[in-house]
Amino acid sequence: MSLLEIDGVDAYYGESHIIRDLSMSVEEGEICALLGRNGAGKTTTLRCIAGATPPDVRKGQIRFKGGDITGVAAEDVSVQGISLVPEERRIFPNLSVAENLHLAEVVNNKSNTWGRSLSFGHKGMSTEEVYDQFPRLDERKDQRAGTLSGGEQQMLAIARALKQNTDLLLLDEPYEGLAPKIIEDVENAVERISDAGTTILLVEQNAAAAIKLADRAYVIDQGSIVFDGSADELREDDETRERYLGV
Repeated sequence: MSLLEIDGVDAYYGESHIIRDLSMSVEEGEICALLGRNGAGKTTTLRCIAGATPPDVRKGQIRFKGGDITGVAAEDVSVQGISLVPEERRIFPNLSVAENLHLAEVVNNKSNTWGRSLSFGHKGMSTEEVYDQFPRLDERKDQRAGTLSGGEQQMLAIARALKQNTDLLLLDEPYEGLAPKIIEDVENAVERISDAGTTILLVEQNAAAAIKLADRAYVIDQGSIVFDGSADELREDDETRERYLGV
């Protein structure tokens, strides 16, 4: 059984049909990339998994750890072990790095206190563990988040997600707007998280960087999966990369 299974999902924004009969899976412990051009349906797929609204899932099923999470509210999906890092990051710019992390811990503890947590996998990382994974954040812990570089803000957004009980980390365009050297720093951080045991579903416009990092890849076009295979297979499939990814 896969950690995440999506079976024949159709999703809409209003009456606009965005995701069409989409099926895919993510295996425990892997880095899986979901790739495609702008508007192909990548972010909508992540929002379906995370329980964000919109979109509206009208057909199909999404299963996590074998349980049906189709249409489950975002806060309840989160406490089951799925954390979404959105493209816009959503850090608190006027708080310090340490305060951002502390706030994420408070929210996670309240979720568990309210008795909604169904997670039986990873516990949220302690602040010390976060700093071990992201040494740059340790160096900047007293600095206001809004003054960090783009790469450091992305690391902070990922670190906040990992303060929750995260078994599956959803990353939406983590390299967006970053210089090549900073992308490398974020890549290294993602690899460390993966090595520590967190499963990752990575949505990324920068296909070349994502393929380098991923174990397996899907390509989506007009809301449907058009490629499913290993990252190595996608590297060798010039036709698919040129037709759907422009690389």
